[in-house]
Amino acid sequence: MKKLFVLIAVAIVSMSAMAQVQFGGKVGFDMTHFWGKDVGHDLVPNYQLGLMMEYKFNPSFAIAPEVVFAAQGGKESEDGAKVTYHTNYINVPVMLKFYATPSFSIDFGPQVGFNVYSKATAAYSGYKATLDIKEMTNLVDFGVGLGCTYNLTNNAFVQARYNLGLTKAFKGGSEKFDYEGYDIELSGDSPDVKNGNIQLAFGMKF
Repeated sequence: MKKLFVLIAVAIVSMSAMAQVQFGGKVGFDMTHFWGKDVGHDLVPNYQLGLMMEYKFNPSFAIAPEVVFAAQGGKESEDGAKVTYHTNYINVPVMLKFYATPSFSIDFGPQVGFNVYSKATAAYSGYKATLDIKEMTNLVDFGVGLGCTYNLTNNAFVQARYNLGLTKAFKGGSEKFDYEGYDIELSGDSPDVKNGNIQLAFGMKF
């Protein structure tokens, strides 16, 4: 029993020595859109800003949870009217990383997002209005991410990723707005509209 205990202790120490934990941050440029049968795929330029941690089990595998503020949304146009949606989230992806080489990893994992801001800007025939649609936006957004990371140095990295939303971004019901003295009411069923996000980011690990 004593020998077994010693072997287990040595194994734990060896695994801890092999493991590597790094913390860091990243900023990025995003092209966001909606997808689904009830909306087009027009892209909107946006941005992201976040913190990350990477725990490397061995030279080939790591896990990297993140907390990212992401400006998201999409746009659509019909019969001369254009609507741009600005939906901001606090996203928490947990990426599993496979290092194909010491500097290059393929990243995949789930993501949960929490909506903090939702507005829609509509333009038609020279008129423009911005409406707060947070009450019509689902609070939680689930999705998955797939991408890659290239480590420029031991600390600096660049990253490309696509996040695919799997749950509807908006919910059904109705909401009334007072805009410059006019009563506006939006109503409808829960549309088949989900988030999509193409990301390019630069980061530093410490």
